[in-house]
Amino acid sequence: MSVEGTNLRPVWMGRPKPAVSAVKAVAVVVILALVAVPFWLVFATSVSSDAEVNANGGWSLWPDKLDFSAYTNVFKGGTIGHALWVSVLVTAIGTALSLASTTFLAYALSRPNVLAGKPILLAILFTFLFPAGMIPSFLVVTDLKLFDHLAALFVPAMINVFNLVIMRGFFQGIPEELYEAARLDGAGDIRTLFRIVLPLSKAIIAVVGLYYAVGYWNDYFRAMLYTNGGSLNPLSTVLRGFVIAGNNPNAEAGLDVTGIAPMKAISALVVIAIVPIAAAFPFLQRYFTKGVMTGAVKS
Repeated sequence: MSVEGTNLRPVWMGRPKPAVSAVKAVAVVVILALVAVPFWLVFATSVSSDAEVNANGGWSLWPDKLDFSAYTNVFKGGTIGHALWVSVLVTAIGTALSLASTTFLAYALSRPNVLAGKPILLAILFTFLFPAGMIPSFLVVTDLKLFDHLAALFVPAMINVFNLVIMRGFFQGIPEELYEAARLDGAGDIRTLFRIVLPLSKAIIAVVGLYYAVGYWNDYFRAMLYTNGGSLNPLSTVLRGFVIAGNNPNAEAGLDVTGIAPMKAISALVVIAIVPIAAAFPFLQRYFTKGVMTGAVKS
């Protein structure tokens, strides 16, 4: 029986019932509240008065009056400003180097008939399934004379295997006819990469770049492991020490926030750590779904 020219559609493509739409709307609202309320709670606490925060047990959902003293006091000592600069520097340099190295390696492994391509790929995947561990990594960093150096915060994590596999799958999804056309025009591998592949790979580059940037920005353990602290501590490491210190932040984190409610100061630090990396996401959001889905088609 032909249904051409009719309005008949499969059941799964039909308009959902009102009850189903209502349940979906409620679920979206609940999920949005679970995500948004904690962020708002932290921000509201950071701009509330000390008396209000202490009276409410360390939190404030809606401040009676705005008080930004926590931010001014946190930056006053210079520790947070320097840590913020270290985080920005590590994130910028690390993301650029990681993107470049991952792109070149993924492009090489995506091409057929590459010399020792399969063994190299299997060796890389082996490190993903069976990582070396903390002590061997520390010994490698020490032997390379990177200990207590800024490079120790990004060189050991320059290539992420997961990001490499995603980018390699994206490159494999580019039509082979484009590569053949470039070869017929006399383009080599490097020229093909820069003139053909990269212009078509803005989505996956944006996604992988965001992955790397978030990883570098949020990492605190590498500074604890590969440096002696002090001037090389990024913002995330300082924030960790501040949170662990609890009600006595001056003793553990080395910050002068005397007179400020502890949770108010911690909330201000959390906001400072979240805002920069969160501000970049809206500019990359349109690439996010496309890049992840397309890069996962092939492996």
